[in-house]
Amino acid sequence: MRVMNRAGLSRRRFVGAFAGTAAGMSLPACDGGPPPSGAPTPPAPATVTGPDAPSATPSGPRPLYLGTYTSADGGGEGVGTATYDPATGRISGGDVIGGVGDPSFLAVHPDGRTLYAVNEREDGAVTAVRLSDREVLGSSPTGGSSPCHLSVHPGGRFLLTADYGSGTVAVHRIGTSGAPGDRTDLVTHSEPAPGPGQQGPHAHQFITAPDGGHVLAVDLGTDTVYTYRLDEEAGTLTEVSRATTRAGAGPRHLTFHPGGRYAYLANELDDTVTVCAYEPVSGRLTIGDPQPTGSDPEAGTNYPAQLVVTGDGRYAYLANRGHNSLARYAVEDDGARLRLLGTEPVGGDFPRHIALSPDGGLLFTANQRSGDVSVFRVDADSGELNSVGEPFASPVAVCALPL
Repeated sequence: MRVMNRAGLSRRRFVGAFAGTAAGMSLPACDGGPPPSGAPTPPAPATVTGPDAPSATPSGPRPLYLGTYTSADGGGEGVGTATYDPATGRISGGDVIGGVGDPSFLAVHPDGRTLYAVNEREDGAVTAVRLSDREVLGSSPTGGSSPCHLSVHPGGRFLLTADYGSGTVAVHRIGTSGAPGDRTDLVTHSEPAPGPGQQGPHAHQFITAPDGGHVLAVDLGTDTVYTYRLDEEAGTLTEVSRATTRAGAGPRHLTFHPGGRYAYLANELDDTVTVCAYEPVSGRLTIGDPQPTGSDPEAGTNYPAQLVVTGDGRYAYLANRGHNSLARYAVEDDGARLRLLGTEPVGGDFPRHIALSPDGGLLFTANQRSGDVSVFRVDADSGELNSVGEPFASPVAVCALPL
């Protein structure tokens, strides 16, 4: 169903501004639609959170782009820019790409030439920036409100956007210049009914599965992950399956294991993570039992934000907002199991977004309330995290994108 159902983003802004052991997984069946016709397109490893495989540490400074809220008190003035040293993890410099309003989430085109940002406002839009000269190429409305996530389809021809406020997901065709062109589809998550305490759907993420044949949308408001097949000519979406979490879980962010058969779901509202089995042919996701995030319930409310997985698939890390930590998991049984190893303080307040450097040697956390970015060195053997120094100041830091 393609209709609009607008809802406010007050909860997202409220949570961001004011919200103050071993566990194996069984995988019960979840509702799923019929398998789609046709074989899946070739694998798309670029959609996995970590690097494809361990690689040598690059020499010389590398670019780091930072998302913010330009309309928030103390917020930034556009997309923040800096550089980092892959050997030491030290961040330096600092400038701004202006003309981009409320760029709360960032993504880069597979060819590395164009940066994309959501404009998280009531009248949602996406904006493209050419990285060679930092020229703003243009913006296009998403058709929904408060877009909070976007990704580029691995083929490089379509931009996928999730609108939190309206509970919609949108597809834009990408022009030859890299600018977002016409919107080719817009879908509202009108079913199932909103979860406990929710007034409507809240699409929080829209990504491509590693098989390349399916795109998945995570909706916090309906407690559901929707699987679509994307028509790579027309840019239209066809729902093929959906998987529902337990009521009130509030799923926020899904991250695939490099093997492509399992994924990990961060549930914001009930403070859990789950292992999900994924079937590439049908696109069907099966959500497992909830397990802990390493937070301390007696210390206050915790809101898990997202997970990242190392390129070799051995370790996963979860950002805990409230507990202000990074949970560290060992990934076992070829991705089918997460085992909690412990937590590491982030050194900042409210880690909204985390990202691994392309070589997998560094982990960055964007700390929204403290307005800074922390950097950790990742031990490839043990998965341990070691802080590389004081956090780098960045106003209302809500996204960190190292290239």
